[in-house]
Parts: sequence; C-alpha cells; structure tokens
Amino acid sequence: MGTRVGVAALTGVMLLAMGLGAGPSAAATAKTWTVRPGGAVAAKAGKTTLTDTKRHTTLVCTSPAMAGTLQAGSGLPGTGIASITAAAFRCQAVLPVHLTTLGLPWRLNLSSYDRRTRVARGTISHLRLSFTAPACTAQVNGTGSTTSNGVVAVSYADKTGKLTILPAGGNLHWYHVKGCAGLLGDSDPAALAAVYTLSPPQIITSP
Repeated sequence: MGTRVGVAALTGVMLLAMGLGAGPSAAATAKTWTVRPGGAVAAKAGKTTLTDTKRHTTLVCTSPAMAGTLQAGSGLPGTGIASITAAAFRCQAVLPVHLTTLGLPWRLNLSSYDRRTRVARGTISHLRLSFTAPACTAQVNGTGSTTSNGVVAVSYADKTGKLTILPAGGNLHWYHVKGCAGLLGDSDPAALAAVYTLSPPQIITSP
C-alpha cells in the first residue's frame, strides 16, 4: 500500500500523493450468483482518491456516495448484477474543484468468488468522470471517446459489507486535458480507489 504524500488541487496549489495498491486473492471463476436481500442499496465511503499515476498527482474526495439496485435471488448472472444509478463526490481543494459522474447507470459485474475469504471480485463498467477546476478541465474514461467505457476492478466482502474500488486492474485514463499546469496529461493512466460500506449489507455468494 502506498504512503500518502498529499492532495492535488490542480489549480496551481499542488499537493501530491502516491496511488493506493491492492493485490488480488485467489478466487474461482463463477458462473452464477446468489444475492440476498438485494433490492435498493446505498453505499458511502470515507474518501475517494483519483490519481494520475504517471505524474503522481492525486485528488482526494470526501464523503463519496453511490446508490442503485442489486438483483436478488439465486442462479443470477454476474454481468450487470447491480445497476448504480447515482454517484457523487465532494472534493478537497483550496479553489473550487468539481468531479462529475457521467455514463450512469454504471454496472456492477461479478466474475469470481473466494469461498474461503467470502470475497467476490469483478468490475464496475460504463464509468466516466468529468473534472473541472479554475484553468483546468479533463475527463476520466476508458478511451478518449464520448462513450462511457471506463472500467474499474472491485471486490466485495460479505464479512464486512464493504465494496472496494481497486486502483489497479481497470482501464481508466485522463483525456481531453486542457490547462492544468502539467499536473495531468492526455492519455496518462488514472487510478480510482475507495472503500464503500453497503446499506443494507448484502450476502453475495457463488454458486
């Protein structure tokens, strides 16, 4: 796990950080899933970090929240097992900084399950973010197109009820960078990291 160095305010007031890291555990590929109770789910995290990993520039956002719907029952496919219909971030900076979610609804897709640790792994897809600050604008996406095709790797632990967005394993990059004083670069890799607590807690297993 990286050591925090600071926060980037991308407005000429520069604070830097190193991206967080997490290694995957052994897990078996899963074809079907069981979810209970499912239904409407809210998720809150203490903070989210968004990093340009080439330039080691990191934005820290507090009190991020997501909401959506999780399928319920057994024999469920992992692809699109949940729909994330709302997501919001409040970001820290000396001057106004905004991180806007695009491409909603995002999709939660599950692909493997570790019975020993009771941890499911997969991705969140259809993700795109828009960043604005004085003299700086950029987008985070899988490609530079207007199609929302960003993907992040995730894990969910039954024991804790926490959904973790992992900084490695996705396809995010910075695009359409304008201004930003060299703190962000077009096509630089981007890493999003957060730990969300689900409410109500979910039991997700396979099979």
